[in-house]
Amino acid sequence: MENSRDTANTDNKTTVKLTLKQRIIALLKLNNTPHEIALGVAIGVFIAITPLYGLHTIMVVTAAFLIRRVNKLAILLGTNVSTTPTFPFITWAGYNLGRFILGNSYPLLHWPTFKHFNYKQILQLYFPLFIGSVILGLMLAVFFYFVTLWFIIARRKSKLKQRKKEESDAKA
Repeated sequence: MENSRDTANTDNKTTVKLTLKQRIIALLKLNNTPHEIALGVAIGVFIAITPLYGLHTIMVVTAAFLIRRVNKLAILLGTNVSTTPTFPFITWAGYNLGRFILGNSYPLLHWPTFKHFNYKQILQLYFPLFIGSVILGLMLAVFFYFVTLWFIIARRKSKLKQRKKEESDAKA
């Protein structure tokens, strides 16, 4: 009995993985131009970099509804740029870029700054963070757009070559 239950669980996991893989492939094919996929990734990256914490999901859903010619799944994939390990680096880079643009009149971010952190300091530090993050987000969005575009085009060319080779092998 126990063995059949383990087999059933394994079969269910395999079925779930297969179904998930099929859905991802189907979603990627919804808007199948390289531009639409790359634009989706770029929008997701921009949203992920912005310091509008707590609003990212709303921004992703809104972008998915408002921008018709974009791959919706690619927007979600683009937001994965900002994860727990990358968040401190993105925040630091955004703040320092904003601080540089605004003339370095804002304090440096270092550990002693956070010892006696209060609400007023958050408000003071947020403006350079916002300005820098928007600029950083735009730069990274452009970068990821072109990298994704190149990758999708290269992958499709490779698949086309492979398909042609298989067809010529089948005829021979």
